Amino acid sequence: MALVFGLGLLIGSCVNVLIHRLPRMIMAEPTTPEHAQRYNLCWPASHCPHCHTPLKVWHNIPLLSFAWLKGRCNFCQHEISAQYPLVEFTTGLIWLLSVWHWGLNVTGFCWAGFTTVLLALSVIDYQTTLLPDDLTLGLLWGGLLASTLGWLPLPLHQAVWGAVIGYTFLWTVAAAFERVTGKQGMGAGDFKLLAALGAWLGPLALLPVIMLASLSGAAVGLILKCSHRLRDDGYLPFGPFLAIAGHLVAVIGINDISLWLGWSFFE
Repeated sequence: MALVFGLGLLIGSCVNVLIHRLPRMIMAEPTTPEHAQRYNLCWPASHCPHCHTPLKVWHNIPLLSFAWLKGRCNFCQHEISAQYPLVEFTTGLIWLLSVWHWGLNVTGFCWAGFTTVLLALSVIDYQTTLLPDDLTLGLLWGGLLASTLGWLPLPLHQAVWGAVIGYTFLWTVAAAFERVTGKQGMGAGDFKLLAALGAWLGPLALLPVIMLASLSGAAVGLILKCSHRLRDDGYLPFGPFLAIAGHLVAVIGINDISLWLGWSFFE
């Protein structure tokens, strides 16, 4: 289990790179083709975002480097965001608990990867309101592939229908909202994320996922509004709530979630 946790920490370090660089790769407007090719997930090498000094290998050890450096850059002494160790620790915990829940097997590793991608998407959406196709579509195809190979207990036809219904449902809701109000309620990234959740969890899981995400999103939005901490435009990213709801349904199960919500038709 210690090795699994350590693997999760290493993957968490990569997740931090995704969170930091992927939105910038999407939003960047390079002036030359050469510049576009020079910024990606691998280049430039890890560096301090403030003084831009390249980091040494021992500056990138998950959790330990942050503690050793006392949360500050070794070169410019600028404070390092607590997001880095938090994401690393959370990812390590995700991998540890996934293997503990589903077993030290390919299924356990599949669900660990599933939840890791949801974590990355949640942080990116919260910070930038983006849900990158590289992650949402990768998660969708990953679910279909895992179902095809028998790594998940979900039959392939249910995975396909889950993806189709998930995308279609949110697209329909968003289109109806925009037609009535003239405003965009949610982006296409949310459709793709729910489609990915459907590919992993199946069509019957979509209603509990949407209900949990909607209720939690409404509650958090109301709290933020009452405390005057809601964004100026009033927008609250829906992706993190979909991700949390999808993870809860995956861990707890459709039947138990449905009973908790007071529904009996899933039995």
